[in-house]
Amino acid sequence: MAETLCTTHPLEAWRAALAELTWAVDGLVVKPEEPVAAADLRIAPTGPGAAAVEQALGAALPVQPNTWTATPEGQLIWLGPDEWLVTSKISRPHELEDALAKVVSAHDGAAVDVSAQRTAIRLGGELARELLSFGCSIDLRPAALPRGRCAQTTVGQAGVLIVALGSDDFRLFVRPSFAGHLADWLLDAAQEFR
Repeated sequence: MAETLCTTHPLEAWRAALAELTWAVDGLVVKPEEPVAAADLRIAPTGPGAAAVEQALGAALPVQPNTWTATPEGQLIWLGPDEWLVTSKISRPHELEDALAKVVSAHDGAAVDVSAQRTAIRLGGELARELLSFGCSIDLRPAALPRGRCAQTTVGQAGVLIVALGSDDFRLFVRPSFAGHLADWLLDAAQEFR
């Protein structure tokens, strides 16, 4: 009989410590997010390909650098002049890739499943920006990183994609191999607030 492999969240070993931190520090919430389907989308930012993507996803591609838009299923996150990260909480990874590839293939575009390339940590509360500032060199003030903005940077020397979901609400996408390091860094840096 064949054994079934079960996936384990990259931050499974940190769940309890992050939950304890959230409980112990008022004004701070740190928790691993469940995996979502994600695809790297490459297409010209204007023209018929972009229009086809907008129709398929129910939202326009964000063309201003370092911005994101919500879709009915997830997010469209600007990564470069002709590159976006598309996430979906509803679709399976291969379904998202296939649907996007079908839409953009006629327009010299490409879509590739990158669901296993990143994991996400949710960071929120009135202390979230201050905690990030301990290990991040970009301007994190609300005027510089309001809702709808994103930034590719480092936090605690780990490469991250920060998505500002609200004034004190962030999603940090990090590669799974660095997720434990980032969780350890957040736990250590948050000792300042205890």
